Amino acid sequence: MEVSLSPAQAIAFMTFAAVAAGTPGPSNVLLAAAGAKGGVRRGMPSLLGQVIGMSAMLLAVTLGIGGLLLDRPWLLETLKWGGAVLLCWMAWGIATAPFTEADANSSAWSGFFGMAAFQWANPKGWLISVAANATYLNQHGGILSRSLILTVLFMLAALPSCLPWLVFGAALQKSLGSPRTWLIYRGTMAGLLVASVALFLWPHG
Repeated sequence: MEVSLSPAQAIAFMTFAAVAAGTPGPSNVLLAAAGAKGGVRRGMPSLLGQVIGMSAMLLAVTLGIGGLLLDRPWLLETLKWGGAVLLCWMAWGIATAPFTEADANSSAWSGFFGMAAFQWANPKGWLISVAANATYLNQHGGILSRSLILTVLFMLAALPSCLPWLVFGAALQKSLGSPRTWLIYRGTMAGLLVASVALFLWPHG
């Protein structure tokens, strides 16, 4: 039984992971917000929480949850729409709360544990994990070994792919020195959250 990936399979999966983790989505929007608030150094726990949270979800899906979701599409749809409702509620709170309250609202999902927990409410994370399970996992043997290998490879690819979002947010710090600019920024962040949800809910023709 094959329990490891060939070099070609590893490269293909890491390419998939880099693109999936680095493209726009709710987690990366919040990661940019963490960078804007605290800079790169203080935002590193958020980055690590995001990557480890996504990797933990991938491991859980490849070890069994993925088969459950693939056999029950309605369950995946429920997770997607439940996550979407949570994200839209977050976006509304960030966009409409007073300055200090909105700051606290976005802080709830920052930091290592906040970002790690957030991945389980992120529709993009579920779709990525299920797609990886269906495409790259050898279901005929070596499930545990291959799942662990995919998880490690995902972490290695996701970390540098998500880092630019943190750096981008940190670069905005100097331009966000007044309540008015923070209001504009929070409104933009809320709009991006809603837009990123839409990308993963509506099927592409």
